[in-house]
Amino acid sequence: MSAPGGIEYTRVRDLRGPLMVVEGVSGVGWDEFATIVLDSGERRHGLVLEVNRDLAVVQVLEDTAGMDPGGTRIAFSGTPLRIPVGTGWLGRVCNGRGEPADGGPPVLGSVDAPVGGAPINPVRREPPTEAVLTGVGAIDVLTTLVRGQKLPVFSAAGLPHLQLAVQVAAQATCGGEAFAVVFAGMGLTHADAAFVRDGLAERSAAGELVLLLNTADDPVIERLLTPRLALTVAEHLAFEEGRHVLVLMTDMTAYSEALREVSAARGEIPARRAYPGYLYSDLASLYERCGRIRGRPGSVTVLPVLTMPAGDITHPVPDLTGYITEGQIVLSAEVHAGGTYPPVDPLGSLSRLMRKGAGKGRTREDHPPVAAQLIAALARAREVRELADLVGRPALSAIDRRYLDLEDAFLHRFLAQGTDEDRPLDEALDRAWDALLTLPPSQLGMIPAALLDAHRAAGDDHPGGEGTPP
Repeated sequence: MSAPGGIEYTRVRDLRGPLMVVEGVSGVGWDEFATIVLDSGERRHGLVLEVNRDLAVVQVLEDTAGMDPGGTRIAFSGTPLRIPVGTGWLGRVCNGRGEPADGGPPVLGSVDAPVGGAPINPVRREPPTEAVLTGVGAIDVLTTLVRGQKLPVFSAAGLPHLQLAVQVAAQATCGGEAFAVVFAGMGLTHADAAFVRDGLAERSAAGELVLLLNTADDPVIERLLTPRLALTVAEHLAFEEGRHVLVLMTDMTAYSEALREVSAARGEIPARRAYPGYLYSDLASLYERCGRIRGRPGSVTVLPVLTMPAGDITHPVPDLTGYITEGQIVLSAEVHAGGTYPPVDPLGSLSRLMRKGAGKGRTREDHPPVAAQLIAALARAREVRELADLVGRPALSAIDRRYLDLEDAFLHRFLAQGTDEDRPLDEALDRAWDALLTLPPSQLGMIPAALLDAHRAAGDDHPGGEGTPP
């Protein structure tokens, strides 16, 4: 790819980490795509980060290692980076730059699209109304994911967030409608990358998956490009091909650290914890590309996964992510230590759009009241457990002891699930009822009486049913 008029620049003033400073440029703009040719004939690629008079700062996607300033030629394309888009991406495994990693040919498409993309115009956004079912009971019942939503997973080192992301990517469905998953892995170890490929092999073979994997030893700039490539591919599959697309991006903390590294190389003034001051707007430029567009088929739903350093939810990455997104799924070290998978913290988790996609005509009529009652009961159970630690279980009232029973039932009958178990929503809701019915009816005031009577009768009618205990 060459610049307009075939102009090539050879005056490289400086190489600094992943950045190259080119002088003597003219007519070059921000975010232009550049082709870099080394003395050996090797080609690398870059994007213009900044232009000041006749100087251009270029971030090199493959890094600047081994480059000789005196023998390097740079050509600017005159346009931002564009990639071919279309159904040719489905079933492919590529690196973080979109180059094949599965031994196949380059991905081709009928049209090209700019990688930078743009947030959806709020005026054209279609309100979310339907759920994306993940096959993970705790998510589907308590923090229902809605088409077009952005719902992050907050985790910490040592918790099985990658395992959960792979399980969701392998199981998620959209009620029988055309569906696809785009999985973007950033800063993964080679063992984790292999785990992702193995776990999603079946979905990839079915032509329902796009896999982009950036490993920890890949260039840092590639890590900044990976989620943008994923969203560009997803947007075309959704709004042009009519599919409902789920985009999983893990780990957004690795992405943010790459952004911090590039910012430091540019000599920018750091903000909180040395992250650049534009971290919020940069994350928003990714998350806000999801949604539904009025008059267009399909949807883009985003499930970013991030690790909180030292489990600190006030760290800049989870803190800013929480401001941009519509809730969060929080993983608990305490639940994980108890041997329960997935270790979701129900009281720390929230889906702000859940009521838009749950209930009669969408999931099940009893879904919203059961979820609300279960959360309220678990909050009371936590208070009772803290009291029991002080005064001992025998000193608790009979009702308080029932709340402790409910907490046990929640962990073992509802929350606990196999790592490859695809749990239907009906079964997950029935398990939620089983847990709730360990309490007497007087404690279930958030559930309509008719629903409560029907489910108590159903439990009593089946041998071994989970009706209300005597």
